[in-house]
Amino acid sequence: MAKMRVSYEYSEAEDKSIRLGLFLIVCGILSLFILGFCWLSPTLQSMQSKPANCTVVSVLRPEEMFECVFTCGADCKGTSLYPCLQIFVNNSESNSVALLHFDEQQLVLNPKCSYVPPCERDNQKNRDNVLWWEDYWTKEVSSQSFTCFFNQQRRPDDVLWRRSHDASVLLHCVLWPMVSLLVGTLIVLLTVCARSLAVRAEAIQKRKCSYEPADNSEQGKTPPNTNTASSRTLPMFAVPVRRRDREQEH
Repeated sequence: MAKMRVSYEYSEAEDKSIRLGLFLIVCGILSLFILGFCWLSPTLQSMQSKPANCTVVSVLRPEEMFECVFTCGADCKGTSLYPCLQIFVNNSESNSVALLHFDEQQLVLNPKCSYVPPCERDNQKNRDNVLWWEDYWTKEVSSQSFTCFFNQQRRPDDVLWRRSHDASVLLHCVLWPMVSLLVGTLIVLLTVCARSLAVRAEAIQKRKCSYEPADNSEQGKTPPNTNTASSRTLPMFAVPVRRRDREQEH
């Protein structure tokens, strides 16, 4: 028996769902590469730094001034000056004196200073901000021990007060691209499976419809009338009686 052929064409809604799934898959792959390049690598490098106990040794403020760029509008930019604050601490991990930095970003921005203030247009505001942190580390922290982060391989002469990236950044860099990939894959698979089931159901329905006319044609044929046929045929042992014999009997 020849197999029934059913057209395998996606509807407009199914086509849109497949496109949405493919779009999510592509976005997941691209975001995994982008986030991995921009955030994952710095986070892994930041997490390589080990926690240690630090104690303030000295707080200095050299006379050297550094420039920073401020913005005061869409087309308004300029430079201002801020003083340099240097905080030297004793690192318990290496038992040596190192320069303290607030985080990795400020270390990259200005490796000579411990603190880079938010750039203001007024130089005096930048100076006041640096002086406030100088008083904080001189009077309130002074000889107290606090937790710092130290990386012997990358920066043996520098320690960090805070990490710019932690394990939560690593989790977000991997979680959301994987969620996008899984959701897109599920949408495509469910759409294809639903369409294949619909095609099979349509093939079964057509096959049933092809059987029904054949059954109806067989049922429409009337069987031969056996009663009429048997009434016309004589019995096997029947003997015909002549008309004359019947008259003599009477």
